[in-house]
Amino acid sequence: QVQLVESGGGLVQPGGSLRLSCAASGFTLDEDAIGWFRQAPGKEREGVSCITSDGSTYYKGSVKGRFTISRDNAKNTVYLQMNDLEPEDTAVYYCAVDSDGPPSLSHFDYDYWGQGTQVTVSS
Repeated sequence: QVQLVESGGGLVQPGGSLRLSCAASGFTLDEDAIGWFRQAPGKEREGVSCITSDGSTYYKGSVKGRFTISRDNAKNTVYLQMNDLEPEDTAVYYCAVDSDGPPSLSHFDYDYWGQGTQVTVSS
């Protein structure tokens, strides 16, 4: 069965960094696109970044230049390196699988989801 487990969230000060991990099981990660999404209090879930099966990467405009998505196929794990964190980045972060279709940051295109990991950016 497909499982995604996020880890690496926590409390950091503005300007700090975190590295989120998404450990996948039940499928071969490099055959699909993996996306990172976040949902802040009172807001809708939004796409942050995705990486496709061929290694192409995409980012939400507000995180471009600060966040980097990567994958380790041998470990079946996707990472989101987050630098220069801002209070506006505070949210529950989810990873998800898009098993088909073109690259997308729309949550409607994703089929499986992890449980989420909390990221809080506060002084």
